[in-house]
Amino acid sequence: MQNRFLTAAVLAALTLLAACDRDRASDADVAVQEPVTAPTTPGPAPVDAPIPTQDPAPKPPVGDATYSGYRALKFGMTPDAMKAAFGAELTGAPAAGESCYYLSPKGARSQRELAFMVENGKFVRLDVGTDGEIAPGGGKVGMSLAELQGLYVGRIEEQPHKYTDGKYLRIRADDSSNSVVVFETDAAGTVTSWRTGMEPQIDYVEGCS
Repeated sequence: MQNRFLTAAVLAALTLLAACDRDRASDADVAVQEPVTAPTTPGPAPVDAPIPTQDPAPKPPVGDATYSGYRALKFGMTPDAMKAAFGAELTGAPAAGESCYYLSPKGARSQRELAFMVENGKFVRLDVGTDGEIAPGGGKVGMSLAELQGLYVGRIEEQPHKYTDGKYLRIRADDSSNSVVVFETDAAGTVTSWRTGMEPQIDYVEGCS
C-alpha cells in the first residue's frame, strides 16, 4: 500500500517537472521569434540643390544723348538757353525767312557729326553722324541691324529709306519724353547716322531743307 502511494507521488512529481520544462521551452521560443530592434537616430536633413542663376543682361552703353536732349540741352529750350547751358560756343543762324536751322559746336568738322535742330525758336532734334556719340538706348553709327535689335527688343519699326537701299529704324522712347530715335542704315544694314527728337521734326528726311 505504501509502495503504491510512493509510486503515485513520483509520477505526479515527474508530470509537474515535465510541465515546467514545456513552459521554459515556450518562453525561449518567444524570445527567439521577437527580434530586438536597435534604436534609430535621425539622419541629416536633406539639402536643397542650389538653383542656378542667370547672369543679368549687360546694360547698354550710355552717352551724352538722352530721350530728352543732349547733356544739359533739353528739347523745348530756346536758342539762348541752349547756348548758356551747353558750356561751349554754338554757332548757326536761320536763313532769311526760315524758321528751321541748326546750331553746332564751334570747330566741328561737319554739321553731320553733331547738330542741334531749332524750329520756331525751340530745340527739337539732335542729329549725329559719328560713332563717337551713343544714342539713347545704346545704338550708334557702325552697328548692325542685329545689334540694334538686341538693344531695342521688339521696339524697332522698319521703314524703307527714301534715297538708298537702306532703311529707317524708328524707335519710340520708353519714358515720358514722347521723343523718337531714328537710325539710318545702308543696304548692308549698317547704321550710317541717327537722330533723336520730337515729332514731327524727327521725320524730316532732309533735315531743315
